Amino acid sequence: MTGIDVHFNAGDKVGHACRLLRKAVMGAGAKVVVVAEPPLLQTLDEALWSFSPGDFIAHCDASAAPAVLSRSPVVLLQPQQAASAALPHHEVMVNLGTATPTGFERFERLIDVVGLEPQEREAGRERWRHYQSRGYTITRHDLGAARSSG
Repeated sequence: MTGIDVHFNAGDKVGHACRLLRKAVMGAGAKVVVVAEPPLLQTLDEALWSFSPGDFIAHCDASAAPAVLSRSPVVLLQPQQAASAALPHHEVMVNLGTATPTGFERFERLIDVVGLEPQEREAGRERWRHYQSRGYTITRHDLGAARSSG
């Protein structure tokens, strides 16, 4: 069963996603699919090119050629592509969107990132209830507590 981690109170979702991806890819050698709406994916794509001068995180769009997809440790996926995309792996999915990502249950792990805006928090609560009602064990990570203690 998919392991689910919910990272909530993310003041900077893109910055948090960049740090998560660096840790997952460079630290653990994981392959990751990131789900978000197109404007947020575009911002993340740009941030991954400049996030850390010494750490380039290779990535591509889910619509890339199969040869590119198979070599990219990070795949950027729009929610509407989720049902039909031929993803090269099912290791880790990071959800930056507001909806429950289609097909998350095929992944070993889901990291669901929830921002600070009231509508994002409510959508995050709905996703939490969805996961919980289906019997998933959820590990919570309060990013606000981490900021205030660090």
